[in-house]
Amino acid sequence: MHETTTLLIEVGALLFLLGLLGRLSRRIGLSPIPLYLLAGLVFGHGGLLEFKASEEFFAIGAEIGVILLLVMLGLEYSAGELVGNLRAAAPAGLIDGVLNALPGAAFALLLGWDWVAALVLAGITWVSSSGVIAKVMADLGRLGNRETPVVLSILVIEDLAMALYLPLLTAVLADTGLIGGGIALAVAVATVLVVLVVAIRYGNVISSVMSARDPEALLLGVLGMTLLVAGVAAKLQVSAAVGAFLVGIALSGPVAHHATQLLTPLRDLFAAVFFLFFGLVTDPRDIPPVLLPALALALVTMATKTLTGYLAARRVGIAEPGRWRAGLTLVPRGEFSIVIAGLAVTAGSVEPRLAALATAYVLITVVTGPMLARVPDLGWFKGWLRRRAAAERARQAAVATD
Repeated sequence: MHETTTLLIEVGALLFLLGLLGRLSRRIGLSPIPLYLLAGLVFGHGGLLEFKASEEFFAIGAEIGVILLLVMLGLEYSAGELVGNLRAAAPAGLIDGVLNALPGAAFALLLGWDWVAALVLAGITWVSSSGVIAKVMADLGRLGNRETPVVLSILVIEDLAMALYLPLLTAVLADTGLIGGGIALAVAVATVLVVLVVAIRYGNVISSVMSARDPEALLLGVLGMTLLVAGVAAKLQVSAAVGAFLVGIALSGPVAHHATQLLTPLRDLFAAVFFLFFGLVTDPRDIPPVLLPALALALVTMATKTLTGYLAARRVGIAEPGRWRAGLTLVPRGEFSIVIAGLAVTAGSVEPRLAALATAYVLITVVTGPMLARVPDLGWFKGWLRRRAAAERARQAAVATD
């Protein structure tokens, strides 16, 4: 009984604090994500006041938060749009991997770490945080922007790539050999293909099972199916985020519209829990020794990720403001980077400083990313873009005259 009472007090206090921080962030015109993270650092491991009883509750809530963020993104798009965007964004996905995985691998080798640590750090710097980016785009009202499909396509390609990378990395860390790694990879590929085919071909059938007229049944049905598919995907070493996203893609029509309305409050609740939990499990004392290397790595890969989004948006004919919005929105790394670092630490055969470096790196990008995403909407940046455009027109006119 005492443990339950303590749990209620801690959960209630932290949720109430999140509410106050959310209101404060709206007042000052910033994303609430950095404030949620800082709250977690204050009340987590090594913080000013450590809350232990509620950690398991927030761990489960954080998992649900990522899943809800991704299913809500999926509800915004149809299966046909997904396939079309993936085809169009395939070259951008390749550029994304080259520009963002290679710096991580090179950085590990420069630090004198072995090739396994380089493989781990490559994954950590490669993948943007779908959860953070989904929250940022929703907060900034950009879900309907022209560049948003480009951002989503890159995120989906990264998540699908992770469905192949994670089993392969697990096999390398466990030293299971070529056969074990091949089996894990084959299971991951087959699972992704099956879920994708079901979402595209039988989405109407899945939607017909749900009733848009009964809010309670619809909420329970959509939430239950999303968690079920995400859990099965994770069990098969495939990203739970991919499973949740494809459930959203599979639903269409009135069912998708009403599900979006019903799930929005739940998404906001559990998304806040996700960011809080990330701070709770981070010990602030581990960060100072690796802060400078993490900052250097973050600066390099924030630039390469911005370039990735800019080039991808330019490739499909989006104007320059949208290119910058796409690039800067992709900056945050998050849940996948932590999962990758966790796998390496659990294996016990990788450089011990890697976990602290990954934590500091992710914190830097998660805190600065939402702030950078707002830059294209600021007056001084819009003025700079106008001056650039005017200078370019003048240059072209001079060339034509010559």
